[in-house]
Amino acid sequence: MARMRSIQSINTEIAKTEGEMSKIQEKYDALAEKLLELQKQKREYETRQIMDAYMKSGKSMQEIMTFLGA
Repeated sequence: MARMRSIQSINTEIAKTEGEMSKIQEKYDALAEKLLELQKQKREYETRQIMDAYMKSGKSMQEIMTFLGA
């Protein structure tokens, strides 16, 4: 028959597990924030590329919008 664990050992393990989860949550939050910042940088880069191409094209805004189907 399996030995019964004491409530103290169970509480200790609960506290340890909660601490580990908290650390993991902090790491996840930091990575999620980094991902959002990188996605923002990517959109800004793409926006600059589109604007550069538009300026170099010599096309009117209407021609660009027609081409894009907007």
